[in-house]
Amino acid sequence: MVFLGKMTLTTGQYSMWSLFKDKNEINEKNVVGFASFVVMCLFAVADLLTSILADKDLIINEVVYNSFVWVTLGCFGISSFEKVKKK
Repeated sequence: MVFLGKMTLTTGQYSMWSLFKDKNEINEKNVVGFASFVVMCLFAVADLLTSILADKDLIINEVVYNSFVWVTLGCFGISSFEKVKKK
């Protein structure tokens, strides 16, 4: 049931604002790591398409790409460590 953009908790779905609460069931590190991984994949697809269609290399600053790599590895690494630590 949807009411004013917020979903009821009985259906198991949450509104976007529930991410910002201190107590929620969503692991924010996984969300950020997945978003960073998606951006890295988009860079790779864009690079392939530009090289196939235009015969040019897509110039991506190495620092920008490496920062997404470190964010992805950091988020998933911290999340995995916390999961192992709880067991």
